[in-house]
Amino acid sequence: MDRVSSFDEPLKKLLGGATAKVMAEHLDLHTVGDLLHHYPRRYEERGKLTALADLPLDEHVTVVAQVADARILMFNNGRGKRLEVTLTDGSGRLQLVFFGHGVHKPHKELLPGRQAMFAGKVSVFNRKMQLAHPTYQLLDASDADEATEAVDAFAGRLLPIYPACKQLDSWRIAKAVDAVLPSAQDAVDPLPAALREGRGFTPLPEALLKVHRPQTKADIEDAKARLKWDEAFVLQVALARRRYADTQLPAVARRPVADGLLDAFDAKLPFTLTEGQEKVSKEIFDDLATEHPMHRLLQGEVGSGKTMVALRAMLTVVDAGGQAAMLAPTEVLAQQHHRSITEMMGELAEGGMLGGSDRGTKVVLLTGSMGTAARRQALLDLVTGEAGIVIGTHALIEDKVQFHDLGLVVVDEQHRFGVEQRDALRSKGKQPPHLLVMTATPIPRTVAMTVFGDLETSVLDQLPAGRSPIASHVVPAKDKPHFLARAWERVREEVENGHQAYVVCPRIGDDAEEEKKGKAKKKATEEDPDKRPPLAVLEIADELRKGALAGLTVEVLHGRMHPDEKDDVMRRFAAGDVDVLVATTVIEVGVNVPNATAMVIMDADRFGVSQLHQLRGRVGRGSAPGLCLLVSEAHEASPARARLSAVAATLDGFELSRIDLEQRREGDVLGQAQSGVRSSLRMLTVIDDEEVIAAARDEAVAIVAADPELEHLPELRTVLAALLDKDREEYLDKG
Repeated sequence: MDRVSSFDEPLKKLLGGATAKVMAEHLDLHTVGDLLHHYPRRYEERGKLTALADLPLDEHVTVVAQVADARILMFNNGRGKRLEVTLTDGSGRLQLVFFGHGVHKPHKELLPGRQAMFAGKVSVFNRKMQLAHPTYQLLDASDADEATEAVDAFAGRLLPIYPACKQLDSWRIAKAVDAVLPSAQDAVDPLPAALREGRGFTPLPEALLKVHRPQTKADIEDAKARLKWDEAFVLQVALARRRYADTQLPAVARRPVADGLLDAFDAKLPFTLTEGQEKVSKEIFDDLATEHPMHRLLQGEVGSGKTMVALRAMLTVVDAGGQAAMLAPTEVLAQQHHRSITEMMGELAEGGMLGGSDRGTKVVLLTGSMGTAARRQALLDLVTGEAGIVIGTHALIEDKVQFHDLGLVVVDEQHRFGVEQRDALRSKGKQPPHLLVMTATPIPRTVAMTVFGDLETSVLDQLPAGRSPIASHVVPAKDKPHFLARAWERVREEVENGHQAYVVCPRIGDDAEEEKKGKAKKKATEEDPDKRPPLAVLEIADELRKGALAGLTVEVLHGRMHPDEKDDVMRRFAAGDVDVLVATTVIEVGVNVPNATAMVIMDADRFGVSQLHQLRGRVGRGSAPGLCLLVSEAHEASPARARLSAVAATLDGFELSRIDLEQRREGDVLGQAQSGVRSSLRMLTVIDDEEVIAAARDEAVAIVAADPELEHLPELRTVLAALLDKDREEYLDKG
């Protein structure tokens, strides 16, 4: 059998059809190689055999003993079950306890007189020593030799506990691993020999044996160090090759021009740029001046002035004879960007128009809801080159849209776009245009890519002068209803002080559109009365008008309103004619009303970390301090509440994206899944292993620079080909 094919062997051949089917459907494991890379999540320690009289407290022990008696006790008014088993070994007695669903099997098997081995951690309850939910193995008293062998195998071992599923528990996965473990000898080692020896790594076959069947804790550490390094290194080689290929791509260098649009724009700015904006602009200008495509992430806190930096980059490209396109996720945001950019540029945004500057250019808007005549004119301005800057939504990606010479693509709030959409816009350039992606809170995959070094990163961490801090608090509406009443009082106080407020809800609540969802929700609610549908804009607005905020001007804003209606509400809110705006997440990005100081987010636990951070960034945009109240009915000890407390505790977007990443995992760094159902990372975690990743990146860059095609490293090429199937390779190319 050749070395690769034993890893490609279908599991069905070795494990039989039924087990292989469960592994494929529920664990996404199909081949011997998949199963060998399905690593234990943790290890149970079983102590050496201990006499019942000598049990040490708080330690893992293994005992061989006989069941003296067993009885079921009911508690909690008959709703709960507890099985108590008493063991004896001649030296002493010990109690075992099993609860809930764990009662059924031991109740049938642990009958008085049966002998078995038991392993677990010794604790004390009611001044008696006990093992809670121990693992056990029954012994056949009739075959003394077999019993002795079983005891030796069971006691004193590190037992691997595998990620399992309802249909296949850990010990059955362990048995399956035993069947395929001999194939570990055939593992293709991706590490070049010099690198492996230089870093003192265990050979790969040995690492696989040690991770699945460790004799000692040192074995586990050895294996993990080696397997983490492999994952980091192979990924870094994939990314290094992609970066190398990028440097071979031609792009038009777009260098700043003296006395052009940019200089004219800078001269009319009523304020000076922050140091951060100056530094980041220089990094971007240096990239634009090279003859291969820029690929940069601009991560800036909400309100740190990312749009200003992006606009200056766009003006540089226009000065150099190219066009720039800004892609925004919603019409509200595209219109807002268009409005603020034309206001900032003044007559410079009216190139070719009466009263426009002779150095100016046209800035056009392109969205799906535009009238036919306006749309036709915008398309014409783009294809002739009349418009140097276009701001638009997904409408920019359509086939009809042609550019005269697209030089730069700016993607705002990149977490709202798929890689395919960004790629479709980039493909409109005669040569690959430069790419700048902007975000306040990177999604996990982007954080991962940043750590992996796929994106060059610029960080704006300085807020412009005059920005105010935002205080955030969790409001536990269920446990402390008076806190919610106080939240509405705070909103009234802000309005009385001349300010405005947002109230955000997860749902719109116009039933025609939501009837289907409603039926499903009704069924769910009947099955679980505690589960209610998410709060809705239209219902909450109505309640507030009649109740807690009676007398204030309360308006609604959501995605299914007509664009003119949306515009009208936003205009009146910006003008100060509306006190409270009850909205869905349409206000999440880019909406800029400096007089709005308070935000109440209803059912805050139903939003993701990055969404909450984005929403909160809508307040505190003026000189008055901002207030964000996260209302939730989630239980105090729940992960949802922990997430909200984390958001309330920090305003740092990168810190929050790390929290998000720890909770959701990386997603498939090389594929399209955004959260980690099945990551191509099995041992490596981006947050904890940054040093490993950075070291692997250095090695990968050196190897790819010396041998881009990996001609002298056939094993590495083989492993890379297995990791990067066609879809992932394409995805990486687009990313």
